[in-house]
Amino acid sequence: MLPAYGAMETNEASPIYRYAKRAYFIIDKTGTVKFVKVLDNPLDLLNPDDVLKEVKASAS
Repeated sequence: MLPAYGAMETNEASPIYRYAKRAYFIIDKTGTVKFVKVLDNPLDLLNPDDVLKEVKASAS
């Protein structure tokens, strides 16, 4: 799943080759991906209010 959504480092020259990037996925009960956000910097975090907004939007 990670490579399919760009959530894994695939550059062989990178010191973190094949490591997961920080990523957020919202998947509904049927298994449909409703939201994907992949961050390049692992120290960055999404604001919890933004995540909650996306969860509520995906429920409708």
